[in-house]
Amino acid sequence: MIGVGAMIGAGIFVLTGIAAGVAGPASILAFALNGGVTLLTAFAYAELASAIPEAGGGYAFVKRAFPGAVGFTAGWMLWFAYTVACSLYALGFAGYFWEFFLRYTPGVAEMVFGVVGQHGASLIVTLLVGTLFIRLNARGAGVTGQAENVLTVAKLIILAVFISYGLRAVGAEPAQVTEAFNPFFANGMGGVFVAMGLTFIAFEGYDLIATVAEEIKDPEKNIPKATFISLAITVVMYLLILFVALAVRTPDGTPSWQFLGNHGETAIVRAAESFMPAFGVAVIVFGGLLSTMSALNATIMASSRVAFSMGRDRWLPRSVATIHPERRTPHVAIMLTGVILLVMAVTLPIEAIGSAASLIFLLTFAMVNLSVIVLRRKAPEIPRRYKVPFYPFVPILGIVLNIFLALYQFTFQPLAWYVTIGWVVTGLLLYYGYFEKQSAAVQPQVLEAPIPSEAATTDAVVVPLHNPDTAGILLDYANAIARSRQKPLVAFSVVEVPRQLPIHEGLRFVHHREGLVKAAREHANHNDMELATDLVVAHRAHDGILAGAKRYDADFMVMGWKGYTDTRDRIFGEVADKVIRHAPCDLALLKIEKARRPKRCLFPTAGGPNASLAAEMLNVLAPAFGMSVTACYVVPVGASDVERREADRWMSKTLERLEVDVEVERKIIEATSVAGGIALESRDYDLVVLGAAREPFLSQVMFGEIPEKVARFSPADVLVVKRYDGHVRTLLKRALG
Repeated sequence: MIGVGAMIGAGIFVLTGIAAGVAGPASILAFALNGGVTLLTAFAYAELASAIPEAGGGYAFVKRAFPGAVGFTAGWMLWFAYTVACSLYALGFAGYFWEFFLRYTPGVAEMVFGVVGQHGASLIVTLLVGTLFIRLNARGAGVTGQAENVLTVAKLIILAVFISYGLRAVGAEPAQVTEAFNPFFANGMGGVFVAMGLTFIAFEGYDLIATVAEEIKDPEKNIPKATFISLAITVVMYLLILFVALAVRTPDGTPSWQFLGNHGETAIVRAAESFMPAFGVAVIVFGGLLSTMSALNATIMASSRVAFSMGRDRWLPRSVATIHPERRTPHVAIMLTGVILLVMAVTLPIEAIGSAASLIFLLTFAMVNLSVIVLRRKAPEIPRRYKVPFYPFVPILGIVLNIFLALYQFTFQPLAWYVTIGWVVTGLLLYYGYFEKQSAAVQPQVLEAPIPSEAATTDAVVVPLHNPDTAGILLDYANAIARSRQKPLVAFSVVEVPRQLPIHEGLRFVHHREGLVKAAREHANHNDMELATDLVVAHRAHDGILAGAKRYDADFMVMGWKGYTDTRDRIFGEVADKVIRHAPCDLALLKIEKARRPKRCLFPTAGGPNASLAAEMLNVLAPAFGMSVTACYVVPVGASDVERREADRWMSKTLERLEVDVEVERKIIEATSVAGGIALESRDYDLVVLGAAREPFLSQVMFGEIPEKVARFSPADVLVVKRYDGHVRTLLKRALG
C-alpha cells in the first residue's frame, strides 16, 4: 500500500485541472503516456530491488553502479526531491483542512484566521501534521504501514465513488462524450508534452517501495509484485478519474477541458458538483485530506531511508545512520528529514522549489535505468528473481524518454532547472570538500608491513604476486620490460585482512605471504635479475595492488590472471577489473595457461589506441624470449580482393612500429567473428599479444569486446596491454566509480 498511497496523492486532485487547461482533452493521453514512461522505469526498479534489497531505493542502485560522485549525486538529489514532496504534501493537507472548515464550519475557520491569519493557520496545521507523521515513522515500518493501509483503502473507496457517479452521468448522455473530446488535441502535441512534465510527479511513488527494502519480508519476490500492482491500480484510477471529469457536462455549458482548466487546483471538486449529490464535494475534500496524509506518510518514510543509507555510506554525518535500539528504525534520519521538511514548508517558496522535484525524479529515474545496464555487466553474479523484459531496449527507452521530458520541462519551467543545478552544485561542493574524505575513512585502509625491504625506489616496473605457480613467468616478462625501459623492478604481494578486523591486525598475517616473496627473490637470483620485494597489507587485494603501484610511482605494471572466471562479463575477476580501471601507469595483464616462456607469438593487427604499446611489447619480448612473430588480420568468410588488400595495408601500417630484428610472418584469417577467428588461430601459438580497445565512456567494459573474448576463449597465453589514461580520464572514472 505504500506505493499506491504515495502515487495516488495530492497530484490527481490538484493537477487534473491544470493538465486539462494545458493539453485539452488530450490530457488523458498525457496521463496515459506518463504511465507508459513510468512503467519502463518500474521494470528497472523491480529488477534492481529484487537483486539489491537495500535501504535507499534508487540511490542504492546508482551508487552500486557508480560508487563515486555520481552515486552521491543520485542520493543527494533523491533526498531533496522526497523531502520537497513531503513539504508539498504537508502544505496541501493544510489547504484541504481549512477548505473543509470554511465550507462546513465557517465560524471556526474565521475565528482562527482572525487570531493568526490564514497563512499562519496553514503553517500551524502543516507543522502539526508533519510532526504527527514524523512520529509515526519513528515508531517503525509496521506502524507506518498500518497507517498507510488504512489511509489508502479509504482514499480508494472515495475515488471509486467519484468514478461510479461519473460513469453513471456519462452513461445517461453518451453523445456528450464525443462532444467533450472534440477537438482532442486542443493545444496540439506540444500541450501534451507540457502536461506530461507538469503531471509526472503524480506518478512518483512506486519507487518508494524499494527505499524500505530492508524492512520488507521476502523483498526479492514482494518488491517487484508490489511495484507493478501499485502502478496498475494508480494508472487505471487516474485514467478513469480524468475520463469522467472530461466527459461529463459542465454546469455553465463550456467545454469540459476549459471548465477544468479555469478551476485549476479545485477542478475535481467543481467536477464533483456537476454529477454527485450534495455530499459529493465533502467526499472529495475529505479524499484530498486522506490523499495528502497518505502521500506525506509514505514520502517521509522514503526520504528518511535515503538519508539513512547515505549516512551509512558516510555521505551524510555518521549519526544519520543510527538505528533505534528498540524500534529498529533510522530515527535520526527520520528526525533530520522531518526538521528539513518543516523548515522548508514554513520558510521557503515551496511552489517554486517543488517544481524541481518532478525534474529531479526524471533525472534520477534515467540514472536508475542506466544502472540496470551497467550492473548487468558489472555485477552479473547477483541473483535476479526478476529481470527487465526486452533488455536492453526497455531501459534504453526509459533513459531517452525521461531525459526528453526533463529537457522539455525547461521550456515551460526553467526555474526548476536552476534550482536543480544549484542543489547539485551545492552537493558536489560538500562531497569533494568533506563527505568524500569521510567515506574514504571507512574504506579499507592499506598498511605497509614493517619487514626488511630493499624496495626503496620509485619509477619502477611493478609486479603484484599472488599465485606461486605463475610468479616466475610474470617476473620474466616484467624483467624484460624493466630492462628495456631501464627501470628498477619491484615485486610485492598483498596480505589480505578480513574486513571485520582492523587493518593493523593484518600484521599477524604477514607470514602467509613471506614464502611467496622469498621464492620471488630466489627466482631473481637464479635468473640474474635485480629485484626488490615488499609486502602490502590491505582489506581488499585491489586496494593493496593500487597502493603498491602508487608507493613505487610505477612506470609499468605486469599483472597475472590465472584464467577465465565463471562470472559472466567479469572475465578478469573483481580484483583485476578494479586495477585495470584505476592503475596509475601503463598496464599489461597476462592470462597464463602454460607458465613457460613463449616461442611462437600471434599478433592481431586491428589498429586501435593501444596498438603502439602492443608493438612496443613485441619489440621487447621477441628478442628476450627468442620468439617468432606472426601478424594476422581477420576478414569475413569469402572476403573480396579489396578486403584482403585492406587487411594487408592494416598489417603493414601496424608492423611499421616493430623494430625487432626477427622475421615476421603475415597471415589473413577468414572467420565469422574477429575474436573467434583469433582465438581459433591461437591454438598453434604460445602467446597472443593484443592492444586494449578504447573504453566506452559509460561502459564498464575493461578492455573492449574483442580482447575480452580472445582472452576468454584462447588456449594460449594472452597478453593485453593498455596505456595509462592520464589524469583527466582517471578523474572521470573515479567520479563514475
